[in-house]
Amino acid sequence: MDAKKLEKLADLARNIRVGVIEGTYHAKSGHPGGSLSIADILTYLYFEEMNVDPKNPKDPARDRFVLSKGHTAPALYATLAERGYFPKSDLATLRKIDSHLQGHPDMKGTPGVDMTTGSLGLGISAAAGMALSAKYKNADYRVYAILGDGESEEGQVWEAAMFAAHYKLDNLVAFLDLNGLQIDGKITEVMNPMPHDEKFLAFGWHVITINAHSFEEIAAALAEARTVKGKPTMIIANSVKGKGVSFMENQVGWHGKAPNDEEYKQAIAELMGEGK
Repeated sequence: MDAKKLEKLADLARNIRVGVIEGTYHAKSGHPGGSLSIADILTYLYFEEMNVDPKNPKDPARDRFVLSKGHTAPALYATLAERGYFPKSDLATLRKIDSHLQGHPDMKGTPGVDMTTGSLGLGISAAAGMALSAKYKNADYRVYAILGDGESEEGQVWEAAMFAAHYKLDNLVAFLDLNGLQIDGKITEVMNPMPHDEKFLAFGWHVITINAHSFEEIAAALAEARTVKGKPTMIIANSVKGKGVSFMENQVGWHGKAPNDEEYKQAIAELMGEGK
């Protein structure tokens, strides 16, 4: 990947991270940690990989995206705003009673949201259903999803994994955001779901492991996924919770709280300094 494209993607990801901070700060609540860890994946999906059009968000031929870890909606909203689905100024209305940007994605209220999510495990199940629907329709669209590593402790995730492999859903690509932390602590201490690679392989998936913050590795993994036939692909993305904001990185306390005035200023200053 050439330097110019990498710089463009880094700028977009920085803007999305700024949007996460803006939203959670003004809401005085939300989930910044896990939102920041998936910003690079969302950047590449929406600006390079997926066939989507903000001017026609319900296009039947579009690729679909499902945020299975729905509590990280601030990242999805910031990405959609950056892509042009709605004004960036809307991000400051996150979780407000009259806003279309609620605490979890709402497919009926927010342009660009393909599935309402929040109850962990439901999103990947819905994504598998969307992929099967495409097969029945002989449609070319692909379905992408992002799962949380804590979410992978849900039994429904493994039912969906079994379902997707059984129906040979090679039009389904999921990322597992492996930042190692969930609301109550380290995933290995709360309810150890590892090793993810061996589990998904055993369930019949094609598995790729990457650095979630390398655009080149994200691009290569998605290119590889397009060559896979007869099985879904799981991209295990090793990430840093709170990525891009020094005092949030790898800190479980930032799973679900908003920055105060001073933290907000510091976070924005750090992010705006990235890549400059």
